[in-house]
Amino acid sequence: MSFPMNNVNSGGYAPPGFGAGYPPPNAPPAESGGGGGYAPPPMMGFQPPQGGGYAPPGYNPVPQNPPFGGQSPYPPGGGSPYPPGAGSPYPPGGGAQYPPGAGSPYPPGGGSPYPPGGQPYAPPGQPPYGQPQQPIITQPGAAGPGFPGGDWMSMPAGIPNCPRGLEYLTTIDQLLVKQKVELLEAFTGFETNNKFSIKNSLGQKVYYAVEDTDCCTRNMCGPLRPFDMKILDNYKNEVIHLNRPLACDSCCFPCCLQSMEVTAPPGNLIGSIEQEWSICSPSFKIKNHSGETVLRIEGPFCTFSLCGDVEFQVVSLTGEKIGKISKQWSGLARELFTDADFFGITFPMDLDVRMKATLLGATFLIDAMFFEKQGNREGDRPGMF
Repeated sequence: MSFPMNNVNSGGYAPPGFGAGYPPPNAPPAESGGGGGYAPPPMMGFQPPQGGGYAPPGYNPVPQNPPFGGQSPYPPGGGSPYPPGAGSPYPPGGGAQYPPGAGSPYPPGGGSPYPPGGQPYAPPGQPPYGQPQQPIITQPGAAGPGFPGGDWMSMPAGIPNCPRGLEYLTTIDQLLVKQKVELLEAFTGFETNNKFSIKNSLGQKVYYAVEDTDCCTRNMCGPLRPFDMKILDNYKNEVIHLNRPLACDSCCFPCCLQSMEVTAPPGNLIGSIEQEWSICSPSFKIKNHSGETVLRIEGPFCTFSLCGDVEFQVVSLTGEKIGKISKQWSGLARELFTDADFFGITFPMDLDVRMKATLLGATFLIDAMFFEKQGNREGDRPGMF
């Protein structure tokens, strides 16, 4: 059984658009050389380029190699294919193609732009690969909640026979101790833990000191209270620990006078401060870890701070003055309504760092004995009565 090839004239479906110039569906191919065959419609005025292929507007065809035996499009003798006067876009002699002054991204001599051995580049600010990384000796600027921000002193490296954390004291001869103002204590008289910022003469932070006592001890014993003082660096590492036991400070009790132990790192005794019995003016002995007296501190007869500094002289065993601990005037409002004090400590640059740390501990003991208020009431008195 056979079916007709063309079903249009027999009622077949012709899609829209099939009209004049288009062959009907299933139309047989046109026979060559005869009329009446299918002729495609014109291409909307577009004439294909000679030689075949599509050429978009503005496109100039690249000359192709002629067939074997044809004529070459290049000038005879192998000359330049560019028009006369246009010149070549490349420098004469085959030089670099980079603009003048820009330079080549590759090293001179044709070397490799990569490090020897195929190693990757080191990140910016890091030593080259294969070299040991230097230790970090600068503390970061932010210390976290509860700690002051700002610049911190850089830790000197390579200090032999120095307790951990005391390296900062090897390059300074002055410390500034500033007590933080506690608003609750200033307005209500309720005693809170004291906090201190310790800086060098350049204003860079060296340590941060925090008192560690319970509420009952602070408010019942007042300035005579025993306390532990933690001295921390910016990494929150405790580098110095101070311990003050409960004792009297009056000359009426010569067998129970003030003292303080200094350990650095905590648990390793490096020095101590002991009050000497006296009637007129306060004095202290600075001892080393073996209990031998190394220095002495001599205070004034009157420790009232009347618009001026109160100085405690640091003297050698021969009586020579080598430094001082001075309570500095901090302003009328601060002196009247708070017990937040300023202290300055000076000592020789070549003094043992253990004795420098012990003098720092003596500053906190002097502050507690003579300048700490109870209920915002002054407790200064002449002499040691």
